[in-house]
Order: sequence, then structure tokens, then C-alpha cells
Amino acid sequence: MLYLLITIAVLALGIYVFMQTPPFGQNPEGARLERTQKSPNYKEVAFRNQHFTPDLAEGVTYWKILMAYTSRVENKEPSKPLPSVKTDLKNIQSDKPVVVWFGHSSYFMRIEGKNILVDPVFSGHASPVTFFGANYPGSNIYSVEDFPELDVLIITHDHYDHLDYETVKKLQPKVKKVITSLGVGSHLVHWGYTENQIAELDWSEKTSVDSLEFTAAPARHFSGRGFKRGQTIWSSFVLKTPHHSVYIGGDSGYDTHFKEIGEKYGPFDLAILECGQYNEFWKYIHMMPEETAQVAIELKAKLLLPVHWAKFTLGLHPWTEPIERVVKKSKELNQAITTPMIGEKVEVGGTVPVKEWWK
Repeated sequence: MLYLLITIAVLALGIYVFMQTPPFGQNPEGARLERTQKSPNYKEVAFRNQHFTPDLAEGVTYWKILMAYTSRVENKEPSKPLPSVKTDLKNIQSDKPVVVWFGHSSYFMRIEGKNILVDPVFSGHASPVTFFGANYPGSNIYSVEDFPELDVLIITHDHYDHLDYETVKKLQPKVKKVITSLGVGSHLVHWGYTENQIAELDWSEKTSVDSLEFTAAPARHFSGRGFKRGQTIWSSFVLKTPHHSVYIGGDSGYDTHFKEIGEKYGPFDLAILECGQYNEFWKYIHMMPEETAQVAIELKAKLLLPVHWAKFTLGLHPWTEPIERVVKKSKELNQAITTPMIGEKVEVGGTVPVKEWWK
């Protein structure tokens, strides 16, 4: 019994020490903590969703999920390297907004002469350790060196597959302004960003970068890089320019906020929405692909770009299932959709990629 207790104590100490390393970040403290606690979305000891949002669906246990992850799933990962296109991001020329997607939820936008990068993950893995959440072969052809100076870096929330320590640390000298969700700046400052680089927004708050206006909007999700959840908020973002409107979805389960955003801020020239890593087990925090297509309708989006797939296996579905389901439902709803390869340009308002390249 003594040896068992010593072993448990040593393991606990090792985990604690490991979780003090930089990739885990730092939750808000001091004045930043005071600001988060004054948010109308912060209740009791954490941020909350607009409506009741359990982590797991009714009747689901973590044991049941663990058993599901040990079961074999056909076509869970690609059998060969993904095809991709290497676009020169430093020399994009167009009078229309251009989006370049890098797999999962990372993408670059060139709009109104400004360079914007969203949720970049180029470390090769979507976790604090290299042996979990590795990217698919062929999906990581871009690096920090490929990017021009960034007018705006957007971080929707602090999960590892959206806020990657190695990537944002390397990007820091290129970044003029970070626009992120309330509280997330604590991680960034801990990693070397300056306070004047960061604009943290609560839902409905706005900030501008020259002619670009960014508004944080609700999402139905959660946050946290350790055991303590909900210390920073999770957001979608509405980007308005004098000529265009883009919805940056982040992660979210389906809820009434999409229709409300569409009515308040729509129509949108483009909606960028998650369509992968879903499961009925956690249906409240990630949309099903059919819901993604429906959300594009509710947002009044002229064009849908589905993301959050084709780079990491974080769910239990076959890797192509998300895009196949959302394409099918979009056709049924007569919702325009684009399906670029990694690195392929999407020129909003022009001809967009629609090839089913994953087949």
C-alpha cells in the first residue's frame, strides 16, 4: 500500500510539473481576471453558454466514449498523403476577398488589402504532446515562414486545435494585432505577446483595424487547456468591411444564436463553419454536418466554406464523412458551397473550387 501511494504521488507530481510548461498557457489573473468575472457571460466560477450545454449527451458516459475510441473505424484516416496547393501567400493579387484554407480550422484571408490569419496550427499536432493528434500526411505543407506580415491574428478560443503554442510563438514578430475572445490574452502574454498587441472581446463587443470591423458573437462550446474549464470565453466573429461581410465560425454546437446572428449581421458573403469532429455523444458542442448546411442558410450566407476537418482525427467518424454529408445537405438546401484543397485559393464573389478532391 505504501508503494502504491508513493507511485500515485509521484505520478500526480509529474503531471502537475508537466502542466506548468508553456504549452498549457496561463489562465487570467489580476486585472484580466477581474474583467472576465464582470462579464455577463461569466456566472458563478466560469463562462457559460446562452443555453444549457452539457459536455456529453443524455445517457452518455466517459467510459462509453473510451470504449468507442478503442473500436475500429473504417477509413478513419487517409490512406495516402492529401493533395494540396502551395499558394504564394505574400503575393495574392485580387480585388475580391481571398481565403486560403490549411486544413482543420486554420485559414488565411486577404481582404481590403489586409492580411488575416485564423486559428493557425502548424506544429504538426493538435495537443500539448507530439504523440497525440498528429496531422495527416500532406496536410502540413505551410509554415510560419510562408506568411507575410499579419495585420490581424484571430484566435476564436483556447483549445489546442485552435490555439497552438509553437505556431503563435513563432508568429509573434509578424503580428500587428491579435483579436481574440475575452481572457485568451492571458495565454498570449504568458508566451511573449505584448498587451498592446491584443484586443480581447466579449460577445457583442467590437474593435476595428482601419476599415475592418470585428465583432465577437456567441458560440456554443467551451474552453480550457487543463483541468479547469471556462476561464476564457469562446466566440465566433463577424468581419465587416465597406464592401464585404464574413462570418468566422470557430467551434460551436447548433443553437438559436446562428439565426440571431444572421438577422442582426447578415447577409454574409461567406460563412466559414465547422463540419467535422462531431458525434452524437457530444452533439451540444459540435454541429452535425447537416446542421452546418442549415446554419449557412440561417446566417444568410451566399457561400459556405466547411472547415474543422481534413487535418486531424479527433472524432470517431471516417475522415471524409463530414465533407460528404455537408455537401449532400447543401445541395438539398440549394446552399452554395466551396470545397478547396488545402492551400487552394477561394476568391469570394468569383469562381470557387467545388471539386470533390477527397474521392
